[in-house]
Amino acid sequence: MTPNAAPASSGPSRRSFLASSAVATAAVAGGMPLLAACGGSDGGSRDGTTSGKDAEKILPAYVASNVVTPDIPSRNGSAVGFTGKLDLADLKTSVPKKLGKGGRVTVMSPFWGSPPKDGNAYYKAMNDLIGVDVVWQNQDGNTYDQKLGAVLASSEVPDVVVVPGWNMTGRIPSAVIGKFADLGPYLSGDAVKDYPNLAAIPTDAWQRSIFGGKLRGLPMPSSYVSGIVPLYRQDVFEKEGYEVPRSCDEFMALAKDATNARAKRWACLDMKWTAFNAFGVLSGNEKSLGWNEVDGKLIHRIETDEYLEALEWTRKLFAAGVVHPDAELGKSNAADPGPKFAAGEFLIYNQDISQWWSRTAEQATQNPEFKIWGMDFFGHDGGDPALWAQNPASIFAFVNKKASEAVIRDVLAVANVTAAPYGTKEYMATNYGVEGTHYTVKDGVPTKTDQGNIDVMNAYVMIASPAATIAHPDFPEVAKGQVEWQQRMGAFTRKPSFYGMQITEPARYTNLSNDFEQLEDDVVRGRKKIADMQQAVSDWKSKGGDELRDWYRKILDENGPAAG
Repeated sequence: MTPNAAPASSGPSRRSFLASSAVATAAVAGGMPLLAACGGSDGGSRDGTTSGKDAEKILPAYVASNVVTPDIPSRNGSAVGFTGKLDLADLKTSVPKKLGKGGRVTVMSPFWGSPPKDGNAYYKAMNDLIGVDVVWQNQDGNTYDQKLGAVLASSEVPDVVVVPGWNMTGRIPSAVIGKFADLGPYLSGDAVKDYPNLAAIPTDAWQRSIFGGKLRGLPMPSSYVSGIVPLYRQDVFEKEGYEVPRSCDEFMALAKDATNARAKRWACLDMKWTAFNAFGVLSGNEKSLGWNEVDGKLIHRIETDEYLEALEWTRKLFAAGVVHPDAELGKSNAADPGPKFAAGEFLIYNQDISQWWSRTAEQATQNPEFKIWGMDFFGHDGGDPALWAQNPASIFAFVNKKASEAVIRDVLAVANVTAAPYGTKEYMATNYGVEGTHYTVKDGVPTKTDQGNIDVMNAYVMIASPAATIAHPDFPEVAKGQVEWQQRMGAFTRKPSFYGMQITEPARYTNLSNDFEQLEDDVVRGRKKIADMQQAVSDWKSKGGDELRDWYRKILDENGPAAG
């Protein structure tokens, strides 16, 4: 699964989180925990969740950072935004004292692309800044789940292991609980104040970092507003006089008007994920988010009329011939849609919000008239949309249970630097490297050098990150647009019953829902019928869905629903 659990054909790619995390933002919640009550192979410690008063005893104190003031503050769950130019002489210091004690720390993390050589200038500079000798064991991000499973099943576990949420499948959650250290003694309550940048990480993200009743993860926070945006060619819309649709009927009318197969132009790619938002379908990007309490009963997303209606509307788009053939044949899963989007072969597609900036940047010189923008979600009938929150963190770094206190302190020293906010020296070092070697700044815009593009990739940012941030000094209007889009959509975003809870389902339910994503795609392409989906839902209920509902009911009764 991807970071947002959308299929690659309609949602973000496996590496898209890099562009929406700290790496690219600048270039771009008494008594025993419920776990003991939920059963499990070792007395209950591996199933369930920890929230409410039990979580309050574990969570770090929140102390907002005042080192840098964003140009656009967070509102309705949005990221903070920066729209000004970058002045290196005005960078703030968020870590005045080197906290590392010179120890050696090994880190296994997913990596997309070719890892730089050990001892490169970026690694050396970061290790000197932190006071820790970090040794990277980078693994291919595309096959990381396989490597992760093998390593966690062995006795040779590195000091730190990064686990993305989309790899939290099968036995991995249980391994996390069994193999990794409790960071509570170092971070719970006021203890976190020894690490000010970690104290400034939002509480929701820390809540997500509780595994097996202990604070085990160092999180990469994110906005709880949908990360998938209907992106469209604003320049073509303006030229052709198209209006941005405000209902499903308007979208269909626009799509038919804009499609001209003979001229190799289609309206869109697979719009399934926009349909889910238009019809108010619960999130599918994590198992627990697919449940919500309605009139006292727990309902799963696949049991709702809205779910079927969203699939049927998407099917009608395919049937009308307005979807680009690549998506119809499933080819968009294998290729970057960017070139054909830039060529005008289709005008609208769902993708991670990061592509709002990346498409703008890549077309700026070769196609100056090109303008991509984010379309607001609409209610299917033209009313306000009913949107559902995503979880506030999806990537975590864990420390080996066998690590000494010295190693744990050194890991936290690393995290305190990598979680530094935008506008600080530590942020620039983490995300850009060494000035002159890895990047230059012209007219307030930092640009990576060739060496920067080799050395400064997805390494240190994987340990911990600051609160969700959007900043594009090269295209400030895009940063403003992205944050304001999140704020508008956040106003319509509700938190489902299990929002923010790190829930480990019993292993017997691990594969219960595995086939639904493929079935969705088959239904919208006309290869299967709505009746097939209805039968699959019926089978799901009888094969464990109803039992799983009772299991979640117990969690809800013990912990209460998410606030907000």
